[in-house]
Amino acid sequence: MSLERDLQKRSGSLCELCTSTENISVYEVLPIKNGGLEESLMACKTCIDQIENPDTTDPNHWRCLNDSMWSEHKAVQVVAWRMLSRLRAEGWPQDLLDMMYLEEDTLEWAKATGEGEDEADKLVHRDVNGVVLETGDSVVLIKDLKVKGSSMVAKQGTAVRNIRLDRENETYIEGKVGGTQIVIITEYVKKL
Repeated sequence: MSLERDLQKRSGSLCELCTSTENISVYEVLPIKNGGLEESLMACKTCIDQIENPDTTDPNHWRCLNDSMWSEHKAVQVVAWRMLSRLRAEGWPQDLLDMMYLEEDTLEWAKATGEGEDEADKLVHRDVNGVVLETGDSVVLIKDLKVKGSSMVAKQGTAVRNIRLDRENETYIEGKVGGTQIVIITEYVKKL
């Protein structure tokens, strides 16, 4: 069975966030570790647009999280937590966050994009040109890099997809090169 069919069956062909029936599609929740059913949900175009473009967020649209935050599916819980965290200044989302419970690994996943942090506390990862990097971005290496602890050399021009950000140091990102997970210094990458 395909991922989309599995998600449609699970969701009843509804957006798992706002229950809309129009323009729904598969949405993968970043950062993706293994992919598949556990890291995806069905979402409508309105929800996806607002998740990906914080400037377009309509707080009233997200009142639907009052129900969907109780979903048994971790991907739905993670997106609900992130949107409530983004909107917590509105007042009512903070009340829902106070009621919400996430298991430790789910909460860690939810915080992986930095959504719940205050702007002043967020680390900003930038590439060699000063472009802000986000979890899930793709970058290209701008010089040959020796990989510590191995004889491997990551060659200039190598694309690294689906990067993860180091939450403690803004100069480090993680990604797979040649099937090996490595830490890369941001001054040696350019965002694609």
